[in-house]
Amino acid sequence: MKPAGRILILTASHLCRNPRVVKEATTLGAAGYDVTVMTISAQTRFEQMDVELIRSLPFQRVVIDYASSSPLAQIGDFYQRSATFAARWVCAHLGIESARTLGPSAALLRFARSHPADLTIVHTEIPIWAAQYLIRDGRRVAVDVEDWYSEDLLYADRTSRPIRLLRRAESFVLNHCAYSFATAQSMADALVAAYRCPPPIVVRNSFPLQPLSRADRPPADGPPSFIWFSQTIGPGRGLELFFSAWAKTRHPSRVFLLGDERPGYRQNLLARLPPARRDDVKFIPLVTPEQLPAKLAEFDLGLALEPHWPPNRDITITNKILQYMNAGLALIATDTQGQSEVMRAAPDAGLLVTAHETTALAHRLDALLGDPARLRAMQLASRAAAAREFSWERETPRVLDAVARALAAPLTR
Repeated sequence: MKPAGRILILTASHLCRNPRVVKEATTLGAAGYDVTVMTISAQTRFEQMDVELIRSLPFQRVVIDYASSSPLAQIGDFYQRSATFAARWVCAHLGIESARTLGPSAALLRFARSHPADLTIVHTEIPIWAAQYLIRDGRRVAVDVEDWYSEDLLYADRTSRPIRLLRRAESFVLNHCAYSFATAQSMADALVAAYRCPPPIVVRNSFPLQPLSRADRPPADGPPSFIWFSQTIGPGRGLELFFSAWAKTRHPSRVFLLGDERPGYRQNLLARLPPARRDDVKFIPLVTPEQLPAKLAEFDLGLALEPHWPPNRDITITNKILQYMNAGLALIATDTQGQSEVMRAAPDAGLLVTAHETTALAHRLDALLGDPARLRAMQLASRAAAAREFSWERETPRVLDAVARALAAPLTR
């Protein structure tokens, strides 16, 4: 018998840039729930990717449309961008916080209130802000803390962020929701310490086990290749410190960076390298979510270079490190709290490193690059850990159990 229940999932991100929502909606839709995902459509390129992504998935999608060429959408987009820009200026210069600094908050809240659901699950910062009003309306709401938004971004970007507003929203929602998810035990512990809330359920950012991995291919004939990927190739992601160490290695290797480049960043990054090493760095355009697993399996070592600051980067387990494991890559992971959790469970899958110790890192990289048998053993251990513990198949029961319990519990104001 299929479970009964209408589930509304709210996100302010395109689905092609928010894989956790896609995995959750697919899992719940496949289990028989009536699932609707609401997104904000802001860029034509990503809208096209979203349409292709959900074509055969078991849920429906509705959008607040700012991306189409219709006059109404264009007017709405201009108004929204202007309002957000003004709100951020006021926040940065006058210290007056409002939800408008986050984006189309009022539009999202209006939509959520107009869409009936037995359970509303919120992702990303605008939906978490909206969730406090939905809970006060008497709605049953769950929250997935993919990132700790009030403790994210670099110093320069935080000046126009409504930090106090986000903290109030996070505190209220985590203390009044039907359940909450966090991406790592370290994140769950930090949220409990900050907000005295019930402990979130840990659901990692893993992915369905892909059919083919680097471990299924023979060792590479050429020099080993590193891969680093993100939606944006830019500062504050650990690349600068890694390149300082990598430039000192003696054994040949190549580095590939996959994502959309922030203007001017390529030149700044390559300037850190001796001219002879610059041709060993390649930039790859962003690929679709469907293409990414096979693409990653073409390389040998995955770079998970998360910094310790801001706090969110320290305590989360990102998509990146778990996708590398899924693809069977040896890991080069900085010793954040979240990534240390992963490496304790899979110590033979790669190197846990301290990024700012560039000389020590260079020696460790060089030793690994010069030992093909050890590199191969790490790749096999990485893939085995993904199959054993770090795949979405291992997380699915926790998701289904939390939803079933929430829907079975009495709804109280």
